[in-house]
Amino acid sequence: MKPVVSAMQAWSCVVISVFAIVILSILGGLYRNNHHEFVGGTEDPKDGQAVASTVFTAVVVYAAFLVFCGLQGLLHLRENRRGAIALS
Repeated sequence: MKPVVSAMQAWSCVVISVFAIVILSILGGLYRNNHHEFVGGTEDPKDGQAVASTVFTAVVVYAAFLVFCGLQGLLHLRENRRGAIALS
């Protein structure tokens, strides 16, 4: 099987996805617990649970990106280990 994206794009996507998963998980947890800094003001959302479910949906999307890009990166590693010749 051949990789779809370049190695640099794959590993960059892995790093960005890991950071996004960590940061969004923390934010989702704060909204789920109705933390006063996030739902206590007049301009803030009133339903922290609804915001948390949306944020956790984004975490699932980034987890899918992480799996896809991680597999693409591993394909590049496997291809380089076999001694494939790059024609670019």
